[in-house]
Amino acid sequence: MLTFCGIPLFMIELALGQFSGYGVITAWRASPIFKGIGYGMMVVSFLVAVYYNVIIAWSLFYMFASFQAVLPWTSSCGTDWNVDSCIEPANATCIGLNCTMEPTTAVPEMTTAYTSDVNMTTMAAVKRISSSEEYWRNRVLRINKSDGIDDPGTVLWDLVLCLLLAWLIVFFCLIKGVKSSGKVVYFTATFPYIILIILLVRGCTLEGARKGIVFYVTPKWEKLQTAKVWKDAATQIFYSLGTSFGGLLTFASYNKFSNNIHRDTLIVALGNCATSIFAGFVIFSVIGHMSFKLGLDVEDVVNQGPGLAFIVYPEAVSLLPLPQLWSILFFFMLLTLGLDSQFAMVETVITGFMDEFPKLLRPHKTAFTAGTCIVCFLLGILLVTEGGLYWFELYNWYSAYYGLLLQSLILSLIAAWGYGFFFTYKWRLVKDIKLMIGFKPNWYFRINWMFITPGLLLFVIIYSGIKYVPISVGSYVYPKWADDLGLCMSMTCVALIPIYMTYRIIKAVVQGGSIKQLFLPDEKWGPQDKSYNYDSLTGEGVPNLHLRSSNYIDNPLPTYSQTVNDSVVDPYPS
Repeated sequence: MLTFCGIPLFMIELALGQFSGYGVITAWRASPIFKGIGYGMMVVSFLVAVYYNVIIAWSLFYMFASFQAVLPWTSSCGTDWNVDSCIEPANATCIGLNCTMEPTTAVPEMTTAYTSDVNMTTMAAVKRISSSEEYWRNRVLRINKSDGIDDPGTVLWDLVLCLLLAWLIVFFCLIKGVKSSGKVVYFTATFPYIILIILLVRGCTLEGARKGIVFYVTPKWEKLQTAKVWKDAATQIFYSLGTSFGGLLTFASYNKFSNNIHRDTLIVALGNCATSIFAGFVIFSVIGHMSFKLGLDVEDVVNQGPGLAFIVYPEAVSLLPLPQLWSILFFFMLLTLGLDSQFAMVETVITGFMDEFPKLLRPHKTAFTAGTCIVCFLLGILLVTEGGLYWFELYNWYSAYYGLLLQSLILSLIAAWGYGFFFTYKWRLVKDIKLMIGFKPNWYFRINWMFITPGLLLFVIIYSGIKYVPISVGSYVYPKWADDLGLCMSMTCVALIPIYMTYRIIKAVVQGGSIKQLFLPDEKWGPQDKSYNYDSLTGEGVPNLHLRSSNYIDNPLPTYSQTVNDSVVDPYPS
């Protein structure tokens, strides 16, 4: 999915943004009838931004909880959020169903039963749970007080305050625009590597770590027969690279016109996925240790989802010297990682509207940014209730699912086959890129854009539809109404494309315009570098040498002048 979808789509978005210098909506002056793609990107970014900041709120909660003498998720099992199946990793070692536990006063009624080697079949119905998992589920989320998605329960005000703080951070970082967020990212993008390296070294020294790492790197080829693996691979690439979310196009619009997007595409895409794989070694080394302590198979230690970050990593930092310090640093790292993604998604929405309605919104950028953050905060309150995790998973499952895959398919077809072939002339996108970076993308990109990328996306969409499985979290299966609601949410972004097309066609017919003209580039379409004499229809771009210097008008080229003093005798005197 990285090779045949992620990298080619990454390049397309960078090219459209950097060439035009506009956000996700206005950049589609390349083919105005398809501006719905830009609106769809904004919807995806908006939906994900609503729930993604909840992850940042959780990170803040854990970071604040780390300022305690004893990390709360490492405390004894006798706290009010524990249940009888709680096992402290420090006091229990399990092999299969046989557990050896040291005496503890955490659960008095169970002490006598567990002071020696005991067969656990008497409690076969109870799954052993680590104290870090219980802290996550029963203290932070309090999901044990909810019966499902239709029982949200009460609002958790400590998480609401963390969510409010998270949105305040986003607002103040974006208030001055992309330049201020860009300076922040210099730190936030590099700091996590230091923490991950430290955690990997510690994780690999833990007992049982080898078991987790072997599980991580051992393929199960039969899984390729399930649609979920293909869907997960696609959404993982789209999430990690940010393709089809609009953030790439938005940030690329701030690049210099001659920036080498070919180099950037390869460095960012490959480096991003290498980081993901590296982080996998960190987390599975600790999962292997947890499976050793709990006597469970690796795949049974913790469910997939946000629990991987908020159960396994807290367990890892608690095993380091000075755990409070490392816990604070780790969750600060998680905070900065989340902010990087959140900046991109919120900036996509803001820049998209700003570029499309400049006279209306640009004078009020601060107010518009504040309004966007307030709306997202209010919508996110539902996700920080007692049943909020069920709503969080609904957003997480569907906000970037079928709709995002379909939108990516349409994006690749319109950019490569439409604008880049049939609507104007063949290989126009390739020639636009050459105008920016001085050379044409190689055949790897061209073949993927034209055939492999749309073909693979179509395969994943159809196969996922045939093998469709309703959403579930652990043993909880969502009711049909919730599943239908999620599907509607997922399709919202792609539904905007035909809706906008219909609107433009009706408008053209009423005004007596040409429908064919809607497919052709707008007369304002062209490179952001206005020193090129660029024709919006033919695409011919010739640099105007007199305008190549941005200072030419204010500082015209100097002219040569010299006073002539000719002392030669005139041969033809008058």
